[in-house]
Amino acid sequence: MDKRETIPFVDLTAVYRRLRPEIDVAVAATLESGWYILGQQVNAFEVEFAAYLGLDSAVGVASGTDAVLLALRACDVGPGDEVITVSHTAVATVAAIELCGATPRLVDVDPDTLTMDPDRFRSAISARTKAVVPVHLYGGPAGMDDILSIAGEHGLVVIEDCAQAHGARLGGQMVGTMGDAAAFSFYPTKNLGAMGDGGAVATSRADVAERLALLRQYGWRERYVSAIPGYNSRLDELQAAILRVRLRHLDEENDARRRLAAAYDAHLAGLPVTRPAVLSEDRHVYHLYAIQTERRDDLRAHLNACGIGTAIHYPVPVHRQPAYARLGYGPGSLPVTERAADRVLSLPMYPDLPPDAPAMVAGAIAEFFDQ
Repeated sequence: MDKRETIPFVDLTAVYRRLRPEIDVAVAATLESGWYILGQQVNAFEVEFAAYLGLDSAVGVASGTDAVLLALRACDVGPGDEVITVSHTAVATVAAIELCGATPRLVDVDPDTLTMDPDRFRSAISARTKAVVPVHLYGGPAGMDDILSIAGEHGLVVIEDCAQAHGARLGGQMVGTMGDAAAFSFYPTKNLGAMGDGGAVATSRADVAERLALLRQYGWRERYVSAIPGYNSRLDELQAAILRVRLRHLDEENDARRRLAAAYDAHLAGLPVTRPAVLSEDRHVYHLYAIQTERRDDLRAHLNACGIGTAIHYPVPVHRQPAYARLGYGPGSLPVTERAADRVLSLPMYPDLPPDAPAMVAGAIAEFFDQ
């Protein structure tokens, strides 16, 4: 955090201060138990998180990246397969596809929601396509009705990337409950964040849940005997204990995010910025409050000078990054994604952000455009 910031982009200590009594008790109990890997806390969190989603199973893993990877492997996606996803996402989504041995096929996003454009998804399907990974972005759902319909027509596996959308809903249905499996990240900044790395895969498919339990720990059905080739990707007990506390407060914290977003909407109305698009049937959980403006970099510099922290999600689309140039997407190949990368600016957003902060941030933005 910049020492000059009066409104930080995020304050991860705020949630700990608020929940410290509960978190400290949970951590102490775990330490005193003497069981630190795949014990009572992980098992309880998996049951509680699955119940929260309304699904049969959740399997804790080491990170959100591993959650995408293991979800794909559990659905038998691997070498020789293509997986369609977006370039306007955290690089982890694409990295996980490659880690499972598959080839990423990147498509453009809808200009309003910045989530997967279903028409582009349909046109990208080939004989090698095995799966699609729609990303629920910034706390808002992707257009799952169309995506599921197209995937169903072609017999494709659907893995939802829910890393930014814990508790979001589409038409009353919780995200993460629509595909074959759903990958969640518990990185500390997430709506449901741990105090370290962590992730989970949720599913109602018994066969997928069984394979996930094997894959996360060397393929063991019994200790030291690998039934299938697997990984070492385990959610640890301390993080699970913290997540159990955080899960109890998730809905109230999402409500706080929505109140802050409504304040931003009100104070930014009339200013020359594009506010987040939210479809009427959606329940957005505002992992991020991302605006768009052609003068993004100058505005960011002005806000920094005012002591207001910001971030860019994402400054370089995956297809334009050096590591992924080999995928063959040249400049202009995904124009909506590339335009977003030049325009998007994430404003301070976390549940403990002071209620008057959106007005102060909007005031600084208005000052910038009045210059």
